Amino acid sequence: MNIIVKPVSATVTADWLVPVALIALAFIPLAAGAFRVTTLVGGTPVTANNLRFVTSPIPVLLHIASVTIYSLLGAFQFSAGLRRRWPGWHRAAGRILFGAGLVAALSGLWMASFYAIVPADSPLLHALRLFFGAAMAVSLVLGLVAIRRRNIGQHQAWMRRAYAIGLGAGTQALILIVPEVLFGKPDPDRLALLMGAAWVINLVVAEWLIRRPSRPRSRAVSA
Repeated sequence: MNIIVKPVSATVTADWLVPVALIALAFIPLAAGAFRVTTLVGGTPVTANNLRFVTSPIPVLLHIASVTIYSLLGAFQFSAGLRRRWPGWHRAAGRILFGAGLVAALSGLWMASFYAIVPADSPLLHALRLFFGAAMAVSLVLGLVAIRRRNIGQHQAWMRRAYAIGLGAGTQALILIVPEVLFGKPDPDRLALLMGAAWVINLVVAEWLIRRPSRPRSRAVSA
């Protein structure tokens, strides 16, 4: 007699727990982006910190829109069960995510290159934004090249790296909460180091996911 060993409910829960956790991580920067959009559309007093956005709003609006799509839709690509059950949806979402991710990376690079550096920022943070923005764009392109060559493992690896960089703002928000509550807003150099650390943390987690051994699937057993 064959007994089918079905996945436990924890596996089903994990399929949805990971996307929900990623969306929760992205919540603070997405909420901040939505607030930025409402102030730009509805009008806001011009200050030294928002002058660049008011005078040239298109790049920041493109960035916020693309990051929102990339963060929310991309979270569901990490559900293994969703990929297995609806592979067509996974491929269609992947095409959207490639476009949204590339717009997010390139608009971020544009802002880092052409927006004025405000007093709260620093040359180090400026350099970090350029580096990680370029790394995200390159990861997306390499992920596309890999899937066109039918190299699924490399495709997943590069897309995970790109998503880790794209979700850096969520980790940055968490990292900055404690220092700001305890010591006030950090100076520009410390701010740059903390924000850079968030990108590094995300990439370390991504590399761990990429390199960890895959778990064997459940199989039917005979009795």
